[in-house]
Amino acid sequence: MTENKEKNKEELNDLLKKVRSAQLEFSTYTQERVDEIFKAAALAANTARLSLARMAVEETGMGVFEDKVLKNHYAAEYIYNRYKDEKTCGVIERDEANGYTRVAEPVGVAAAVIPTTNPTSTAIFKALVCLKTRNGLIMSPHPRAKKCTVEAAKVVLEAAVKAGAPENIIGWIEEPSVEASAWLMKEADIILATGGPQMVRAAYSSGKPAIGVGAGNTPAVIDASANIRLAVASVLHSKTFDNGMICASEQSIVVAKEVYDECKAELKKQGAYFLTEEETQSMRELMFGEGKLNAKIVGQAAEKIAASAGISVPETTKVLVGEVRSTGEEEAFAKEKLSPVLAMYKAESFADALDKADALVRGGGLGHTAAIYIDENGARERLQSFYERMKACRILVNTPAAQGGIGDLYNFRLTPSLTLGCGSWGGNSVCENVGVKELVNIKTVAERRENMLWLRMPEKVYFKRGCLKTALYELGKAVYDCKRAFVVTDKFLYDNGVCKRITDELDALGISHTEFFEVTPDPTIECVRSGAERMTAFAPDCVIAVGGGSPMDAAKIMWVLYEHPSVQFHDLAMRFMDIRKRVFGFPKMGEKAKFVAIPTTAGTGSEVTPFAVITDGKTGEKYPLADYELTPTMAICDVELMLDIPPKLTAYAGFDALSHAIEAVASLVASDFTNGLALEAISLLVEYLPRAFEKGRGDLEAREKVANAATMAGIAFANAFLGVCHSMAHKLGAYWHLPHGMANALLLVEVMKFNAEPAPQKMGTFPQYAYPDCLARYARIARVIGCEGETDERSFENLIKKIEELKDLLQIPKTIKEAIKDRATDEGFLASLDKMSQDAFDDQCTGANPRYPLVSEIKEMYLRAYSIKTGR
Repeated sequence: MTENKEKNKEELNDLLKKVRSAQLEFSTYTQERVDEIFKAAALAANTARLSLARMAVEETGMGVFEDKVLKNHYAAEYIYNRYKDEKTCGVIERDEANGYTRVAEPVGVAAAVIPTTNPTSTAIFKALVCLKTRNGLIMSPHPRAKKCTVEAAKVVLEAAVKAGAPENIIGWIEEPSVEASAWLMKEADIILATGGPQMVRAAYSSGKPAIGVGAGNTPAVIDASANIRLAVASVLHSKTFDNGMICASEQSIVVAKEVYDECKAELKKQGAYFLTEEETQSMRELMFGEGKLNAKIVGQAAEKIAASAGISVPETTKVLVGEVRSTGEEEAFAKEKLSPVLAMYKAESFADALDKADALVRGGGLGHTAAIYIDENGARERLQSFYERMKACRILVNTPAAQGGIGDLYNFRLTPSLTLGCGSWGGNSVCENVGVKELVNIKTVAERRENMLWLRMPEKVYFKRGCLKTALYELGKAVYDCKRAFVVTDKFLYDNGVCKRITDELDALGISHTEFFEVTPDPTIECVRSGAERMTAFAPDCVIAVGGGSPMDAAKIMWVLYEHPSVQFHDLAMRFMDIRKRVFGFPKMGEKAKFVAIPTTAGTGSEVTPFAVITDGKTGEKYPLADYELTPTMAICDVELMLDIPPKLTAYAGFDALSHAIEAVASLVASDFTNGLALEAISLLVEYLPRAFEKGRGDLEAREKVANAATMAGIAFANAFLGVCHSMAHKLGAYWHLPHGMANALLLVEVMKFNAEPAPQKMGTFPQYAYPDCLARYARIARVIGCEGETDERSFENLIKKIEELKDLLQIPKTIKEAIKDRATDEGFLASLDKMSQDAFDDQCTGANPRYPLVSEIKEMYLRAYSIKTGR
């Protein structure tokens, strides 16, 4: 035994020696080199977010896979975005007039204790912060999460070293123990401590500077002036996130007596289960029967926790609520529970609410977080009384506490972090979200705010029959003075004369040109690279994409590779949560060539969007790429080029446009501007698409209206984004080789039913979307197209019926099974389902869906669309 201890000590000393040596070298790096390493590490962590989340759930048995994906994504993307431009090396500020200079130096080697509740996201966060500040890092994983924590460390380290960091700049304890953690904390230069109170106390008593965090026991006061629907939706959104393991999540709600019954009814409506007195006592015994929190309930689903207490609840239950009175130490419900279990108190007055919230904070969450739901303008004095009374470093107003507390999601001035300081009240050295380290207590009031939106589109959009000639004249002599055009199209359009109509105009204008017509449906990476090589050889000052979505998508990425040949495709394809905060930003476009999009089908909208879909020719995987730098300079929407579209293509392209418009209305990011375009597009498509399908060239008005609608829908979804229907359609089309418009048609109704649920399992995270509201949005569509009912529910039923009738008229298959019957059996489809569902979950379009879908829910929608009943 003594030999083993000595061996372990020797191994730990060797580890520390290696990291110290690496850090000494790293401390000499310039800001430019550090930033390159920081970015590479963030990209790698972002890429590994799904696999790390899966490992964490499987190893710890706690939490929700999909939510851990979000936490990993946040730890990489939001932390990178917050610090990417921050100076951390050498002189970081210089005031010449006042002789004021600030110089940044690294601390040395940091010891990071990683909790089992957030074993990968916290590891990513701490590793990135240390890399940005030129510190070495040694992680001490939790014994029950060591595999996933070490894997997260390896992902970041390998990327950092590949980008130029010293080889041993990040290390970890292979066999974690209390003794090893204690040794590490005594030997390191600074401690980043995240975990239970005992571990944090050990960090502060180690004799080394420690940045530790205290326990959370967040109360949420629901004032009589609050928006009850928003308050309940926010609390449930927070409390169910990763099954309640975020330390900032609400542990208790204190509700004004005037709205207590309304709040209780809304909680039940949105999926809360209220425990009886007998069940409440059973839950107390389960949670704290042995005097401390039962680890077996941490991060578990509400239904499973209830079953452990011998309580039967509906499988749809999100949160278990115990109505209690005492806020004292003897009340189990008054403590931090790290699970979807919530205490509910009735406040006889606002003063009583303050007393109860204050007692809860003091009873186990001093310094951490307190939340309030209130009319922040009409009840300003009560809001002020609340934040003055609470001994908490984060005061969250009308905000889900779990997501709001970590910062940069519901208030963009609150620093993003996964280590939340509690100040001196909680026995901590910092009071802010860790990142800015100041040894003073600063109270931050973070009021919920909506993010900035925009409407972005090409500089010019030409429409009306015959506009091609005028638009190309502006491209040439009148405005842009282009002299060399690279035309991207497909062989069909090249051979049938459509492309020649454009090149004839170019000839007349004296614009030299060459054509790349090798684009095929679902253009591949290989096709794009081939086109980029030809483009580089020709050196155009104008790129003209002619055709449907495939030529335009291919041309956009050729354009990127032409202007920026060093860019890597897989960097372009990096997923993001917020297009403005992505780890990889597209390079500035348009410096070598203008981009002109000329659609010949009415559906994709690609002529006005910043999106492109490219396929990996080897794996068949589709990559939806998105960045506003991909927006064309000019769109020329001349219906003369669309008159001979065959009926089947008319149907699929038109339904694609309809899906664009409906998903834009439902999107988290929808605005007054995008709604106006999307709703008008839906109205036009419902009226004119059947005529265009039936009569084709024989109905010029219908053709032009459908073309206009497709472009309007494109502008709408270019700014509002899409949703899970398109995510699922991308994968369904890739797996089973279906036209994109057909794939959307097969899935749209099921997705709409999924989104219309008034009390969904999870709603999307975006500040504009306050509570589940999609049913009302769909009802608005019904009113616009003249099929409204007496209620929103009836309007929605009528809208679904209208869409089904349109599908029948357009001769679109009713089910996936019917669509793929010649190439797949039930068994074959089922065999693909798990992978296809996870791929759809990770598709770029999923993030804007109003209902945040679990992988299992996507799978269920696929099954229902296929025609297999699931019992929903």
